[in-house]
Amino acid sequence: MRSIWNGAISFGLVSIPIKLVNATENHSISFRQIHTSDGGRIRYRKVCELEEKEVTSAEIGKGYEDADGSIIPITDEDLAALPIPTAKTIEIVSFVPEERIDPLQMDAAYYLAANGVPAAKPYTLLREALKRSQKVAIAKFALRGRERLGMLRVVDDVIAMHGLLWPDEIRVPEGVAPDTHVTVRDAELDLADALMQTLGEVDIETLHDDYRVAVEEMITTKTSGGTLAPAPEAPAGGGKVIDLMAALENSVRAAQAARGESPADTDTDTGAVAEVTPLPTRKAAPARKAAPRKTAPAAPKAVGGKKSTAAATKKTAAKKTASTKTASTKTATASTAKKASAKKTPAKKRASA
Repeated sequence: MRSIWNGAISFGLVSIPIKLVNATENHSISFRQIHTSDGGRIRYRKVCELEEKEVTSAEIGKGYEDADGSIIPITDEDLAALPIPTAKTIEIVSFVPEERIDPLQMDAAYYLAANGVPAAKPYTLLREALKRSQKVAIAKFALRGRERLGMLRVVDDVIAMHGLLWPDEIRVPEGVAPDTHVTVRDAELDLADALMQTLGEVDIETLHDDYRVAVEEMITTKTSGGTLAPAPEAPAGGGKVIDLMAALENSVRAAQAARGESPADTDTDTGAVAEVTPLPTRKAAPARKAAPRKTAPAAPKAVGGKKSTAAATKKTAAKKTASTKTASTKTATASTAKKASAKKTPAKKRASA
């Protein structure tokens, strides 16, 4: 692979000569601009506004446009004289856990190759130190006329570097989230969970660019003079979802059908869904029953005004009188029994004498 930058990694007092290589490549199909009436190629020509003539790349330099529209020439010598230590050095400034890096900051990816035999030992040392620490290195480097932030990590047996956006280049997501209050029910979350489990995981290596394949087939057909197939009809619907629960249920069924599964094929013990039905709302655990409290007997209900109240009062008084009489009878009986026992006891004592 062709290197795009040569320099060194600065790791404390250790300097590691390296070459920077692009780690990714673009497979998108590019198109040319043409004149639609005759198919002629449309090209852009670099023309000097003052002389009104086309110039070559060797005659083109850099310039900064000031606020008043005037152009200030900037030469390569001006940029090389800037006091930036990262002009030819990837300067490691710290080591942090990888999860500390926000994926929003990720930019272009590069491979760092050891440049020459003497670089092999320090290169391997840094690679193994990154592996053992389970951390990534945060570094600063200059590329294409500007200083950048980078993250070094190990990929297989190679040190890779991801360009990072500066923190102030990440926009705050203000006004992006829905500004209306929405309540999501537990039953809807249950069906969303079921859909996620049904879709399962995927081996990312099996994914490919369907659009690029379709474009290549279309170009091949036009090149060979064939006839293009009509565009497929757009699926019905696609409007606003009225019934979210029904949409989730249908999504789960469609995902199961795409995987060749049926509701009966799955096992609920493994977290899969046995049958897609509207799920009831989750209920909280039943509260413990409190011990029954003793309450005073309820007062008689008043029915029919004052007469009913008076009748109820008389009945209550009669019950109290009967209860008092019963208690008196029991007391008298007990007293009589004690007296009889006292009389019998001396007789027994005389008989024994």
